[in-house]
Amino acid sequence: MIRDLRLDDIDLGNHRITIGGHPRPLDELTRQALLAWLDYRRSRWPNTANPHLLLTQHTAIETSPVGKLWVTNAVRGLTATLERLRIDRQLEEALTRGPGPLHLAAVFGIDDKTAIRYANAARHLLQTAAETPEPP
Repeated sequence: MIRDLRLDDIDLGNHRITIGGHPRPLDELTRQALLAWLDYRRSRWPNTANPHLLLTQHTAIETSPVGKLWVTNAVRGLTATLERLRIDRQLEEALTRGPGPLHLAAVFGIDDKTAIRYANAARHLLQTAAETPEPP
């Protein structure tokens, strides 16, 4: 889904991103990363007609998305994998907005069982934090 992102899937003003047809909130860190990438993209390929967010030297002269292998190679070896980032973002949302599985399912487009699992994990973390006394 990442390689298929188009420029019109990004709504920086409203802090929204649409991934796989599901609009989602855009956190500030991701927003800043997108702004930096868009600046780079604009300076590197100013005349491209490719509507996709991610470009390579090859796809800048086409209208197709980057290849699956390019995305895989771009994140290979990183400590912060896409899977870890996705999980962290979902857990952060549950901790910030409250551990409601319906909210998580709607925001991330995940199934009920996964949403319940994240909500339970957030509930446990919140409960543990509430029970732990703060240092003087």
